[in-house]
Amino acid sequence: ANVQQVGDRLYEERAFKAAKILYQNCVNNSKLASCHVMLGEYTQAVEAAKKANNPKTWKEVNIACVQAQQFRCAEIAGMYIIVHPDHIEDVIAQYEKGGHFEELMSLLDSGLASERSHVGMYTEQAILYTKYKPEKLMDFIKLNTQKLNIPKLIHACERHYHWQEAVFLYTHYDEFDSAANTMMAHSPVAFAHDQFMMILQKVSNMEIYYRAIQFYLDEQPMQLNPLLNTIMAKVDHARVVQQVRKVGHLPLILPYMKAAQQHNLQAVNEAINDLYVEGEQYDELRQSIEDFDNIDQISLAQKLEKHELVEMRRIAALVYKKNKRYKQSIDLSKQDKMYKDAMETAFESGNADLAESLLRYFVDNDMKECFAACLYTCYDHIRPDVGLELAWRKGMLDFAMPFLIQVLREYTSRIDALDKKTQKKEEAEEKEKSASNDFVPDYMVNPMMGSMPGFGNLAIGNAPMGMTPQPQGFPQPGMMQTPGMMQTPGMMQPGMGM
Repeated sequence: ANVQQVGDRLYEERAFKAAKILYQNCVNNSKLASCHVMLGEYTQAVEAAKKANNPKTWKEVNIACVQAQQFRCAEIAGMYIIVHPDHIEDVIAQYEKGGHFEELMSLLDSGLASERSHVGMYTEQAILYTKYKPEKLMDFIKLNTQKLNIPKLIHACERHYHWQEAVFLYTHYDEFDSAANTMMAHSPVAFAHDQFMMILQKVSNMEIYYRAIQFYLDEQPMQLNPLLNTIMAKVDHARVVQQVRKVGHLPLILPYMKAAQQHNLQAVNEAINDLYVEGEQYDELRQSIEDFDNIDQISLAQKLEKHELVEMRRIAALVYKKNKRYKQSIDLSKQDKMYKDAMETAFESGNADLAESLLRYFVDNDMKECFAACLYTCYDHIRPDVGLELAWRKGMLDFAMPFLIQVLREYTSRIDALDKKTQKKEEAEEKEKSASNDFVPDYMVNPMMGSMPGFGNLAIGNAPMGMTPQPQGFPQPGMMQTPGMMQTPGMMQPGMGM
């Protein structure tokens, strides 16, 4: 008889004991394991499954053991299943269906210690921690980051609201944009300032910077300046200022704006100046205007000239002066009785009419000291006749005397310098005339001397002056003739020019 067929028939008719005997005889371990399971002999079922050694048999034994709560046998069977990535989810579903969470995590822990552990086992264990033991999740992730299916685990973390762990996984998966967005969206549990600073330096979407600024304005205002200093090189400073101005918190980012002011941007400069005006910090405002001129200066001056503080109105006069609106600057200084400022502006203008107009103002108001000071300050632009006339008319000659003395000294110096220059020129001309009269040629031609006989056309007459031709055969006067030395006809005597 065919034992296998008989055994199968007995198995179908639930005669498991008889079928078991036949399967033992025909060595069908898979069916034998099934018979042991049906008979509740789980230990023997495990042994038979080991001999059969195929996932289907192991799965059948595992399911039966779990249902019978024979977890020791179930774990042995499960160890042979979870090493196959395609079957691990079926085992997990079976355990979870029965609510045996601890036993399931114990099974996976045992599987992770085996040599055949794989990414799926680590990932599924982490997912179980997200559901049943969240306190172990972060430590497990940190220990096994390289062995996890991170996208799948991130999805599980988000599904079970483990935002801190999700941020950690995003950063290790180089998804810095998602990490930053997650931290801002779930800040009560996921936000950490230092970690956020590190993540922001690596994000690729520039809009996240401005989202982060708004987030800090809403939830971490005292940490806003460190944030801005971190991202300063990557943001548009004008846009940052506009964003913060819109919510009315510009004073909060004043340190950042001071650091960004080196770029001399109009939006930044005007925001800082507005804060200085509001805080009545006139020294800082003056320095800011002098160092960074990219602002709407006329608008600022018009705003400041009506300020209640005189120092602010002085700054308005300064701005008008910088923009060459000298008359407006002088008028404003005169209103505030800042006469020194008015004099300096008149001098800087280089305009004689403005300087003399200011001088008349002092004379008309009988301000003698200011009159003298104005003559001194605007000395280069005040005509001496005007200064003297005004002083004489109002009886201020004593106050004008230093000015007049200086004018006389200057004119005297100029005349002396002109005299010296003229004298030198005349002396040079005299030297030229005398030099032309004293000119003597290097030699003279004797007009009485003609051509001498026997010399043909020799230009003896052109010899240098004092060199007179001597008769042939006679020595020169005063010259001794050397014995034995005879005059050769046609030879020139020593001392004759060649």
